[in-house]
Amino acid sequence: MTQVCPHTQPLVIDPMVADLAGETAYLVAAEPLTRIELLGVPAWTVTRHALARQLLVDTRLVKDINAWKLWQSGVVTRQWPLIGMIDAGRSMFTVDGSEHRRLRIKTTQALTKRRLDALRPTIAALTAELLDDLAAAGRGGEVVDLKSVFAYPLPMRVISELMGVDRADHPMLLAWYKAFFSLLTPQDERLRVIDELDTYFTDLVRTKTTTPTDDLTSALIQASDGGEPLTEEEVVGNLKALVAAGHETTIGLILNSVRALLSNPDQLASLVSGDVDWDAAVEETLRWDSPVTHLLMRFASEDITVDGITIEKGDGVVMSYRAIGRDATIHGPDANNFDITRPTANRHITFGYGPHICPGAALARLEGGIALPALFSRFPDLKLAVPVENIHNLPVLTQNDLESFPIRLES
Repeated sequence: MTQVCPHTQPLVIDPMVADLAGETAYLVAAEPLTRIELLGVPAWTVTRHALARQLLVDTRLVKDINAWKLWQSGVVTRQWPLIGMIDAGRSMFTVDGSEHRRLRIKTTQALTKRRLDALRPTIAALTAELLDDLAAAGRGGEVVDLKSVFAYPLPMRVISELMGVDRADHPMLLAWYKAFFSLLTPQDERLRVIDELDTYFTDLVRTKTTTPTDDLTSALIQASDGGEPLTEEEVVGNLKALVAAGHETTIGLILNSVRALLSNPDQLASLVSGDVDWDAAVEETLRWDSPVTHLLMRFASEDITVDGITIEKGDGVVMSYRAIGRDATIHGPDANNFDITRPTANRHITFGYGPHICPGAALARLEGGIALPALFSRFPDLKLAVPVENIHNLPVLTQNDLESFPIRLES
């Protein structure tokens, strides 16, 4: 990580994520609008809550990659390792305005409160099943990886249940997403993975079109508000993004919560005793240790001036949510501390703000609110098996994704 003046030379975001805490501290101390470099590509990043809220509703910032001057000029091509997160096909995540509303309303029709309420007992049952697996793996004081045995399979099983994906496909999907997000993956292999994901979800959509069932995929295909139905490409695009975000961010939420609570046993005790609601732990983790570090990317469709600084037409803008969550003007002078009693914990914008706010936010909260109390109730003596400083991030630039989380279930 290069610590330099934000307006003269950009902060180089470390693709290996060797010092996420240091990088976050630098961005927290930087200007609200700061220059960064992502794998050789310059961009602006937003580091403050108020400015993020302002720009996330600014219609001059758009999702269309064709508004990006570095893409138009050919400086950025399909060989850039992060391109798959931006040039991701047509979906509600890549369009704006009336087209975004058309694509999004179909998803919100499918991802209703009724559907989530109906999913609650399923999440509880899946959690109990995985806690049994965890108990078996950690019997006799054996070290077990909380990520691979619990935190990964739970959200993948939940999103698959929601979408109608066969559980037998989980190992394949895990391998694909791991390769897609890791910056150690050669770009030709990543592009092949993107094609395989496209094929997989296209086949799924075609199967559900001919044989619909009670799942999100079928609901998206059939959803109608009296307007134009989604095309096959649009359903595939929405599903690809939903499954990626629907499991990756929840993995981070679970692991980051456990790490924070084990590091703050007095706060964990307040949760276990019922003095503080578990929802408070979920919200504080989302604020303090966001599963998303840098969200790519919006593009200026015209010059935008902010506090005397101009985001030029065609510039890319990133939201650095981990830094935004540490904004002391919103969360107080102790914003760098984890505190489940923080009165402003519910004011974070980790799930975004404005038209593109994450449609799966309620699902992630539901999973965290079920998984965490169940985990600590079943294993009250759960402990890290290594010093907390030995928990490292994977080389994933956009997500707060941990390599592993070794624990012991018994003291």
